[in-house]
Order: sequence, then structure tokens, then C-alpha cells
Amino acid sequence: MAFAGVWRRYLPAIRILIKKAVTAEQVIGINQSDIERNAGIKKSGYRFSINYINGRSELLHSNNDIAQAFITVLAEDETIKEYLNQNNYTFSFNSKYQLQIKISLKQKEAITSDTQETVSGE
Repeated sequence: MAFAGVWRRYLPAIRILIKKAVTAEQVIGINQSDIERNAGIKKSGYRFSINYINGRSELLHSNNDIAQAFITVLAEDETIKEYLNQNNYTFSFNSKYQLQIKISLKQKEAITSDTQETVSGE
């Protein structure tokens, strides 16, 4: 997988942003030349959107090499797998080489209401 090395390079930052996504959407810029160097060609339009529900990717068998490499690299990281099992996430990569990380609204609301109950119950 040509793109796995790119995603592994950004994995420490992605791990931090997944944790921060609980409170707000996170975005990380991926160096365009990293992607193009691994692809062997200059091509714009690398895009994907992956939903993780209950720790599983909805886009498990994708023909999109960059998305498949992303899924594989996330699956190799134990810390990230824990976060993906705890909450539902959406990862979107756009043509501006930005990876957006969002937690699903339903999960976010549950976390917020649990926090409010804990504070008021003290």
C-alpha cells in the first residue's frame, strides 16, 4: 500500500486529534508532496469519507488506495482502536489535502449530558 507510510507518519497527530474531536471537529493538513510522492504521479482529487460505527469502518473494502491505506493504518494502532470503539467518528479527506475528524452528534450529545449530570449530581 503506497499511502500507508504517509498515514503512519501522521499517526501521532491523528491520535491526538481523535481524542480532541470529542469536543470539536479537528482538521490536519497533510503535505501534498507526501501524497504525490507515494502515488508516483501528480494528481488532485484525492478524496474520501469514512464512517466508523462501533469501531468498524463502513468503507471496509474500498477501491480507493488512499482510503484503504488509512483504514489499515488506523486498525494497526491500539490507542486509536480504543477511541473508535468508544465513539462513532467520520474521517473526511478533501482535495485540499485536509483530514477532518468529527465525532457523531449522537455520541457528542451523550457525552455532554453525562458531564452535566455528573456536575449537577455532586
